Amino acid sequence: MLQGSSILGHERPLVIRVSFPACVVATVCLPLLGLITCVFISSIFHYEDSTSTHCQVPNYLPSISASISLSPECHIWRFCIGLHSAPRILVAFTYFKFYKTRFSSRCPESSLCCFNLAFSICENLGLLLLTYVSSSETYFVHKEGFVLFIVSSLIHMLITCRLWKTIKKYSLSPEDAKSHHWKVRFLLFNVSFCAFAIFFYWKHNMYCESGSYTLFALFEYLVVFSNMAFHLTAVWDFKSREVMVISSSEDKDF
Repeated sequence: MLQGSSILGHERPLVIRVSFPACVVATVCLPLLGLITCVFISSIFHYEDSTSTHCQVPNYLPSISASISLSPECHIWRFCIGLHSAPRILVAFTYFKFYKTRFSSRCPESSLCCFNLAFSICENLGLLLLTYVSSSETYFVHKEGFVLFIVSSLIHMLITCRLWKTIKKYSLSPEDAKSHHWKVRFLLFNVSFCAFAIFFYWKHNMYCESGSYTLFALFEYLVVFSNMAFHLTAVWDFKSREVMVISSSEDKDF
């Protein structure tokens, strides 16, 4: 929503107001739609390249790394991740301020707020690193970015669930209880999907069984989707908040 007017030749500040839940949904939808688009294009137009493995066994789904390393998929993915990274940082600092207000007098939780912010930023940096350095360019850097993203996201989700357990304990709001409930669920889903993805990746590399890499790719998708769903719970946490951009024109005397 835009607001602004002119009175006696003097412009009032232009205000752009967007509800925080709408900002969160848009932020999550960018990588979601980007990933779906990349996997779809890879499966339709680059099927052989995106599903080939070093074992040369049948594989029916492209991994995320393979999907975002080809062209034009890599450009679509980089555009979506680059565009969503700034709002992700905004959400991270909004949570940090929210936690600091809630836990100003509680020592363990107050310290966890800082760690939560640090791992949230590391998660975003890991995502940017694995995005802008594809596996076909520099595999080692891409792999390290992926590890940083996974480890940081898991620790971030663990700390977040710990903080929201305390919030739910002292809150009378049903929204806080629902937020904590679904955060824990998505964390458990994410950990389970990570375990299955690691197992099938190991199985593929160890035994080169047909279909193992396909199952790895499937659970890799589910890891990312559960991570996105976890971040989407911010819709309940900041239901009544708004994001405002104010542009004020100052009078200058020459």
